[in-house]
Amino acid sequence: MTTSDRPPIPVTVVGGYLGAGKTTLVNQVLRQAHGTRFAVLVNDFGSINIDAELIESFDGETMQLANGCICCSLAGGFAETLFRVRALDPRPDRVLVEASGVADPMATAQYAHLDGFELDAVIVVADAETVRRRSTDRYVGRHVLNQLARADLVVLNKIDLVPEERVDAVRDWVRATAHTGRVIEAVHAAVPLALVVGVGAAAGPRPVEPGRDGPDGIVGHLAHETWSLEVPDPLTTDRLQERIGSLPAAVVRGKGILFLDHDPDRRHVFHLVGRRWTVQPGALWGDDPPSTRLVFIGLPGHHLAAGLAALFQDFT
Repeated sequence: MTTSDRPPIPVTVVGGYLGAGKTTLVNQVLRQAHGTRFAVLVNDFGSINIDAELIESFDGETMQLANGCICCSLAGGFAETLFRVRALDPRPDRVLVEASGVADPMATAQYAHLDGFELDAVIVVADAETVRRRSTDRYVGRHVLNQLARADLVVLNKIDLVPEERVDAVRDWVRATAHTGRVIEAVHAAVPLALVVGVGAAAGPRPVEPGRDGPDGIVGHLAHETWSLEVPDPLTTDRLQERIGSLPAAVVRGKGILFLDHDPDRRHVFHLVGRRWTVQPGALWGDDPPSTRLVFIGLPGHHLAAGLAALFQDFT
């Protein structure tokens, strides 16, 4: 099978200024990987600080982890490293890139357009305690603002270090600066995996239960709301685009299977991270009765179920 015959490997870029919690988020992803093979691309192995019990071997360029994931050094160049990852057998399911603290994450994301890859999302981690102050710094302010402006989704980390009366102001400022309402508050970058990457999209929706702890005791700072629907009739592409484009900003993640009228014999895989969403052709329905099955995950306190039920009323 040639590269063009194989599905592209989704790439998620994690950016954010120094000390915001990028490495902590990467570690949270690896600890929640369970059955999904990640290739993590980092500039410096010393900064990733992988738990010792996860490391199986290390040859100087590649670190093999016990959960099937690997960490690869970018010392040989970004494109070269991606091509090496693409040639692995078995291939990883996803690529996760930790960008430099002073890098433009969108510049890093451009590598996801190389043959054999596709961009999933740009996730920017922001330090809730310091982000506003750093944004006005004469030396680093431009980097901080530029990073936020590139985000599909912002993880507002270290929210526990901000006085309760200031949390709303910080969150509103980040939303306005990043030009996206997709802002997830977190402590120790503890964010459910389903909110930041498209894991499981090909297998259909797997709702995150509000108020439940994540794998291995990882607990998000907030319980997120979920809402799902199933539609037995085929959908038009125009109607799909209209409804997805009208999603409220409180929706930070969506995934599922689509039954589309222009290709009714084949299921299509939908997933949304932040403001970026894709639809990819999947397998034939076979003996399975075709239907659209979607789940959306959103921020708490926004009455997600009522709003989405109204938006998707008569969704055919």
